[in-house]
Amino acid sequence: MMTPRENFLELLKRDGRPERVLDQYEAINLVLYDPINAYLRGNRKRGTTSQDRWGTVIDWPEDAPGAMPHVTDDTKVVKDITHWRDYVHVPDLAANVTEGWEACREKARAADPNHEKLLTGFMGTGIFEQCHFLIPFADVLAYLYEYPDEMHDLIETITEYRLQYVKLLIDNLHPDAILSHDDWGAKDALFFRPEMWREFFKEPYERFYGYIRSRGVITIHHADSYLVPILDDMVDVGIQVWQGALPENNIPEVLSRMDGRLVLMGGIGAAIDRKDAEGPEIRAYVRDALNRYCPYGHFIPCITYGVPGTVFPHVDPFIDAEIASYNEEVHFPRFWHAPVRRQKKPSPSAPSLTPAAPAAAAAGAPGTVHPGTAAGTVYPAAPAGTANPSAASADLPLTAQLSAALEKGRKAKVVSLTKEALEAGVDPESILADGLIAGMNAVGEAFSANKVFVPEMIMAARCMVASTEILKPHLVKDAQGTSKGRVILGTVKGDLHDIGKNLVKIMMEGSGLEVIDLGTDISAEDFVQTAIDRDADMIACSALLTTSMPEMKNVVAEATRRGIRDTVKILIGGAPVTQDYCDEIGADAYTDDAAAAARAAVKIIAGAAV
Repeated sequence: MMTPRENFLELLKRDGRPERVLDQYEAINLVLYDPINAYLRGNRKRGTTSQDRWGTVIDWPEDAPGAMPHVTDDTKVVKDITHWRDYVHVPDLAANVTEGWEACREKARAADPNHEKLLTGFMGTGIFEQCHFLIPFADVLAYLYEYPDEMHDLIETITEYRLQYVKLLIDNLHPDAILSHDDWGAKDALFFRPEMWREFFKEPYERFYGYIRSRGVITIHHADSYLVPILDDMVDVGIQVWQGALPENNIPEVLSRMDGRLVLMGGIGAAIDRKDAEGPEIRAYVRDALNRYCPYGHFIPCITYGVPGTVFPHVDPFIDAEIASYNEEVHFPRFWHAPVRRQKKPSPSAPSLTPAAPAAAAAGAPGTVHPGTAAGTVYPAAPAGTANPSAASADLPLTAQLSAALEKGRKAKVVSLTKEALEAGVDPESILADGLIAGMNAVGEAFSANKVFVPEMIMAARCMVASTEILKPHLVKDAQGTSKGRVILGTVKGDLHDIGKNLVKIMMEGSGLEVIDLGTDISAEDFVQTAIDRDADMIACSALLTTSMPEMKNVVAEATRRGIRDTVKILIGGAPVTQDYCDEIGADAYTDDAAAAARAAVKIIAGAAV
């Protein structure tokens, strides 16, 4: 009978013949205690706030399942991107991790004395993640447009650090595999356009994973994200195993398309990792995943988290039991008998272009990569279905020109058009509604359709802020101001994730709502008390962890107890949240992305059905 290690190695072969389906991380002897991890993460303790070796503030509340970076305008390491070298001090690993390796190797050998698993080194906080540990997430994505040279240089510094890190790890741990983390997207979209990922991150990762492969070590990349648009690129850079593959990636289609060039680990999402999840439900969920994914081969079912173990310990045994039951049955995997379908890979030298014709690219069309520029600048592309930039001509009304410029993230043009419209006597409220808000709504719809990505949304929001600063003195305010409503926003108690919440804030403010952002780890009592104190129309709660979701139910209960439930609406969202959960706790609405949240909030506050 094959050992887990041997089964895993068969999966890496395009025509391999593993004996059975591996059970989650059973083939991986994961080392989280090596001297480098102890040096970089050893001061993270539950119930404390600390700083990591780069200077990033790390929060770990007593009731949170893990530590998270706390990066705000006040706490950010890089205060000025144009002088980032003055703030970034790369940890000196070579000088600080010289001892403890033999004890580490002995502990690893004791965990797997017969070497039936792959000894696997762990490297958290990848190249992109390190950027937004130093700089607020939204700023990182905006800087890719606004300061491409500085971002290329910062990414290069982080890449060199990661190469030094992995060399030390391989030299001293002697691993079979490296598990490296870097999330490049949310559950249903990349964080950036594929062309932008290729421009800034593909070459650094070719060097990083290329070095690991050159040392004869297996490459495993964790990203519990939607990555379909860059799957071929992941193979190009040398990734052999994608751990964290979410069901939202349409795993059967991905496995069929990759045809053995990439092994997937995942498919069991956080939706089943709940306190109230019981055995029959868990096993049915897992069995469904096994039936749909395993016949394609090159797949390892596991929880999509980047380390072994579910948040609620009772869930794991049911996952394991169902995988064992599946393995006891007779299966005839189609991949054992199907011919290997060799796919031609795109030439790495070919420029990455949007669907625009080559002539348009030569003219500097948005969305094209220009290798001839100093930094290979990626220019913002217009959302699919909108006019070409040249169409925003003087023949269009000024508000239409303003809307089009905002959609394309042209801040200087938006400022100029706002001033021109005011000088021409255009009603300021028309500039706001027909120009700015109309543009933000178009960006929001394109974002929901995966036609634009987070950086484009952030650039549009920055255009909105710049223009509204000019408009403020000219807007006629009533007692309620010009806002369409007031929203109390926050991530619920026990959850420190803020990326999704911040995007919701951008879209809500762009839709004309006043947003009071309470931040993260907010209790039901604080949500409701603030709603009362600020005479709010809505409470909007976010959660990324199944462990924190029950606090949403507490928000609804607290609003009812304090007597505001009939006047204050409650909107919920986040990766593990569903419409069924919304209905169960009695919230008013659930949405699955930031743009939809803004649209729903405007409708609900106005009294319309969602």
